[in-house]
Amino acid sequence: MRGLNLDQLITFATVVEHGGFTEAAGRLGLTQPAVSMQIRNLEERFGVRLVERVGKRALPTAAGRDLLPFIRRLREEMEAASAAMGRHRAGQVGRVRIGTGATACIYRLPPILTALRNAHPGLEIIVVTGNTPDILDAVEGGTLDLALVTLPAGRPGLSIEPVCAEELVCVGPRGDASPPDRTVAPAALADETLILYERGGTMRAVIDGWFMAGGIQPRPSMELGNVEAIKNLVAAGLGRSILPSVTVAGLQDCDRFSVQALTPPLIRTLGLVLRRDKVLDAGVRAMVKAITDMR
Repeated sequence: MRGLNLDQLITFATVVEHGGFTEAAGRLGLTQPAVSMQIRNLEERFGVRLVERVGKRALPTAAGRDLLPFIRRLREEMEAASAAMGRHRAGQVGRVRIGTGATACIYRLPPILTALRNAHPGLEIIVVTGNTPDILDAVEGGTLDLALVTLPAGRPGLSIEPVCAEELVCVGPRGDASPPDRTVAPAALADETLILYERGGTMRAVIDGWFMAGGIQPRPSMELGNVEAIKNLVAAGLGRSILPSVTVAGLQDCDRFSVQALTPPLIRTLGLVLRRDKVLDAGVRAMVKAITDMR
């Protein structure tokens, strides 16, 4: 109801509960004239008398008695709303929507999300994967709260903070003819069968830039968006790839791949992305802290 004042309703209920204006004023921390004015304004709002005096006591009229159950339900809803907002304030509940690339999702996010879920079991976490430009669009549009993406990336309305650096390496099948302790330059891969990340993503742009700085135009035989698919094809002997070292650092990878350093070294940087005007609730703040702790 437009113009209905919750404070006036609470004041009326308090007057009835304690049988007087002075008693209600003490309970509410108001003056007695202020309580009288609130009751008068509420009666004018409804167009009926709500309180009548019987001796020294203030009692509800018939209309006032009918109003009390509604106020009781409103009080319960207000208390529930306050408790719910308190849980959000404490980070106990809420929702965080994060966007990232598939590689970071597989190799970087799991320990972050596990720690966050343990600390905030009521927090709903939604993870969306995609290429950096699409993820940045979603952060700008507000459909994602934050992102962890490969740099470089830049948008005027976004705050982008580097948080983690990863070395990229040349990955071939186990038993590759190339000595495992020799570094690999772009020219050495010019005639190789290459299986690279698909075009359109920042990771592929970083890799292409490394080749072109060495005077080589890469011509991959296969382009895929999933790092695990690339690894399986490489392990099957169908070509070589350039991948973040973290993707082939597992114990099970030692028997599948030959890994060589690149020369010159190639580093990709992951950055935390937020809208500059983003209001950070407790859940988002917790996610931001967990990501920045990657340093």
